[in-house]
Amino acid sequence: MAKSNEFISVLDQGYIRLVNVMGSDLTVANAARVSYDKESFELDEKDEKLIRFLAREGHTSPFRHATLQFEVYAPLMVARQWWKYVVGSDHTMDAWNESSRRYVTEEPTFYIPDNDEWRSKPANSKQGSGEPIDYSDGKHFTGALMRYVDDGLAMYEKAIEQGIAPEQARLFLPAYGMYVRWYWTASLQSVAHFVNQRLAHDAQAEIQAYAKAVNALAVEHFPVSIEELTKHAKG
Repeated sequence: MAKSNEFISVLDQGYIRLVNVMGSDLTVANAARVSYDKESFELDEKDEKLIRFLAREGHTSPFRHATLQFEVYAPLMVARQWWKYVVGSDHTMDAWNESSRRYVTEEPTFYIPDNDEWRSKPANSKQGSGEPIDYSDGKHFTGALMRYVDDGLAMYEKAIEQGIAPEQARLFLPAYGMYVRWYWTASLQSVAHFVNQRLAHDAQAEIQAYAKAVNALAVEHFPVSIEELTKHAKG
């Protein structure tokens, strides 16, 4: 694998870092051609045409021979949505390792939407968001969330100070907005599937922001494959 240190900031304190990359667009083309005992050594127009054909016709196995590894720092609500694409995916070569507050006692960090970032409930949809709410109402909810986080942190720190095990003390932490860190290793096909699903118009805005970052990092290394596999997500 080729080591990478490409990094994109997301939300207020989150990020995605591309740690490792195995393969390229040429890997995909050669994986498809092995059935005919053929191999290319430099990507050309024929290879690009082949990749477009594979993506268009749904021949996805060649895209599983390339792999990307990301380090992600995101709110727990994003992590748990993301996790569905590991446990529920039929794509091979997915792995997930997450930090645990059973062992890590670093200072907790939380996602706090700004006053103008609160969204209304959509009128006729079971998921997603509506229009932004009034700024003054947003200011109220931002303040309330900050107070809630402060209270939880105070109780968490008090429990730690009084000898409660971290694995139980963490119960006091407001969970869904707390940032967690994990490594996600996935095939190129799996990465494209995640991007397609989480760039959809009804996806939660916060995870859309991470999907855009994943796409931006992946397309630098697999420009033809990502473009073809994610066309409908951009339309």
